[in-house]
Amino acid sequence: MTAKKDTFEEMYRRLEETVERLETGGLNLDEALALYEQGMDLARRCQEVLDTAELKITRLKEAFAAYSVSETPEEG
Repeated sequence: MTAKKDTFEEMYRRLEETVERLETGGLNLDEALALYEQGMDLARRCQEVLDTAELKITRLKEAFAAYSVSETPEEG
């Protein structure tokens, strides 16, 4: 059985919920530390997804730019 991979939106929603719980307070130190750790892990994972998306967009833009230059008719 393979583990389901969380989407960016799911991870971000969980991160927002974690931050809200921490900001609300009323947690003991152990609970707060555990939530903080979970939040940092979610933030890292979200950033990795964003970095990957940014790299893909950059590569697509570069490929399109190279295609556009090679397809531009010579002025003469």
